[in-house]
Amino acid sequence: MDVVTTIEDFYGVYLLVSRSENRSFAGRTYIGYTVDPNRRISQHNRGREGGGAKKTSERGPWQMILIIHGFPNSLSALRFEWAWQQPNISRRLKNIPGLGKKSSLRKFDLQFRILTEMLRIGPWNRLPLVIRWLADDFVRDFPPEKLPPVHMEISFGRVKRKKKLARIEDDIAEGGSQKSLSCCLCSSPIEEPRQSLLTCINPQCSLQCHIICLARVCITESNQYIPTEGDCPICFTHFLWGDLIRKKNGCSDLVATSDDATDTEHGNYNDLSIDSTDEDSDDS
Repeated sequence: MDVVTTIEDFYGVYLLVSRSENRSFAGRTYIGYTVDPNRRISQHNRGREGGGAKKTSERGPWQMILIIHGFPNSLSALRFEWAWQQPNISRRLKNIPGLGKKSSLRKFDLQFRILTEMLRIGPWNRLPLVIRWLADDFVRDFPPEKLPPVHMEISFGRVKRKKKLARIEDDIAEGGSQKSLSCCLCSSPIEEPRQSLLTCINPQCSLQCHIICLARVCITESNQYIPTEGDCPICFTHFLWGDLIRKKNGCSDLVATSDDATDTEHGNYNDLSIDSTDEDSDDS
């Protein structure tokens, strides 16, 4: 797993396993949230004085085995972290049998079992998440009956956080300061580009529209509010809604190809609101 993937606007929830020579600590697991996985694992292995958590201090060394990323904001990732840590309390997980502390599964296998359930239930099954394995000797196949949703990517290799560039909407707003922008879908002015403007993930596409207008194009059922995916009405490039929001937040690591321009069924929806919190969780 020598390939390093660089990602902007990173929010991740990770799983650690202790490699301690002390049999009392070896094999223990720890779940946490981070915006910078490389910095965070270093903090854990330096102990509490180095910024690590109380529960991992002097119980390592720790290895980051798996990280789930692609959350739209820190709040969404923190909620996922809490539920993964507390399946007995989480209202979405507590009634699923076999997830309790009395399970006969070893610690890592139990955490993976919990994860297989979480990825398939709302609201997490509607997010454009990436399941990234970071250690070859811990990689597991998902059981056929517990596969993640098809829009979730399973990846391998390390990940590196990259600071965001200026938001493209800010550049458009500044460049069009003397000329008002119009929505390609409703033809009305886009009066607050920083809040309401969306552009296509295809850099050659001329789409400029209101968030709500594009959402309406992608919504196919009356009980849905925010899309999971859709096709650009201008260039027909297929996109995940979360990727559009990430681009709006300033991410430039989204590359559209001709293979993206395919017909798809539109899925469910989730609140992909913008959040700028940039801190790792402070665990006790």
